Amino acid sequence: MDILQDLESRNLIQQTTDREALQKHLNENQVTLYCGFDPTADSLHIGHLLPIIILKRFQKAGHKPIALIGGGTGMIGDPSGRSTERSLNEASVVHGYSEKIKQQMAKLLDFDNGTNAATARNNHDWLGQMTVIDFLRDAGKHFGINYMLGKESVSARIEQGISYTEFSYMILQSLDYMKLYEQENCTLQIGGSDQWGNITAGMELIRRSRENEDEDINVFGLTMPLITKADGSKFGKTAGGAIWLDPEKTTPYEFYQFWINADDRDVMKFLRYFTFLGEDELKELQTELENNPEKRLAQKRLAEEMTTMVHNREALEQAQKITASLFSGDLKDLSASDIEQGFKDVPTYEVSTESIGLIDLLVNASISSSKRQAREDIKNGAIYINGKRRQDLQHVINEEDRIGDQFTVIRRGKKKYFLVRFS
Repeated sequence: MDILQDLESRNLIQQTTDREALQKHLNENQVTLYCGFDPTADSLHIGHLLPIIILKRFQKAGHKPIALIGGGTGMIGDPSGRSTERSLNEASVVHGYSEKIKQQMAKLLDFDNGTNAATARNNHDWLGQMTVIDFLRDAGKHFGINYMLGKESVSARIEQGISYTEFSYMILQSLDYMKLYEQENCTLQIGGSDQWGNITAGMELIRRSRENEDEDINVFGLTMPLITKADGSKFGKTAGGAIWLDPEKTTPYEFYQFWINADDRDVMKFLRYFTFLGEDELKELQTELENNPEKRLAQKRLAEEMTTMVHNREALEQAQKITASLFSGDLKDLSASDIEQGFKDVPTYEVSTESIGLIDLLVNASISSSKRQAREDIKNGAIYINGKRRQDLQHVINEEDRIGDQFTVIRRGKKKYFLVRFS
């Protein structure tokens, strides 16, 4: 199966320019393609994963991907898919974000793959050197106002209002395509479906800027669908915010949990979109999902693939270990690092003494509302320390109750967890 057929079988193509010509172009050439990523934060999140994975699919098919970091466009802001203006970051902030995103890209794409090794470019290299005169003469003259107003990214914002800064974003992205065409012989740009107008504008700029040259221009665009979840919620968001690729912002355990909690209605779509599993295994997982949904085998496979891809096998094994311990309630085999990941978002109470009575701890940490309630909770068997029920009213929390000499996990009832940190 060739690359376009594979993408189509996974429902990963929303739009293409001249499908037949693109197929021929891919069959006859090692194609250089790119996707842009504006550095709006110090980490990518899982909303960025799909275009990265499509770049990986093209690379596995023998083509050459470019990850374009928007060090220049990131200082402007893409109006696509937004109803309000983006806040502008300082140049030093955008530069710092760009470097971190470049490092993340190096983990996800193969930058050492010989003839089709991935490369990372930064559009600040050319946009940052361009004068306003150059911008207007070399690029602006090729764009009619009516043409730009007809693009969805602009027309959708006219009523709410759009600044000239964001209005000009389309031209800047078009310049990216033109520069990569000139410097890298890049002939395919990919992006989300909201980027269609910007992609086709780039193709138009390449053609118009060469109208008087005897040159056979073959440039193409391809977009992927924007991901929606069956329950209507936004993909990549949880109650705590975005799911980041940086393990310092979203731990591997949290990352694993996001995927393993995928809705039954979404999991097969996610497996086709995000993983490289073959059709035979996908069909087996579909059958298991239909016949034994309670086993959640499809979700487990999805979580395994994604955690290994974004982090590594060791991170996956740690996430699985934490998950199994929390499910069983037995925490004795967890390390301090495991505890920090698994209980990152539970209420935490700091203790500076070597030991503390259980009743006092329950009250001080607001686990129980009063000493009387604390005694009742203990006597009724509602208090668990590191997974073990404690019913001794005189129990003192000491070094024997600490995991890694740092943490004690207290559970009240079936699901209410609290973390005690000894400093």
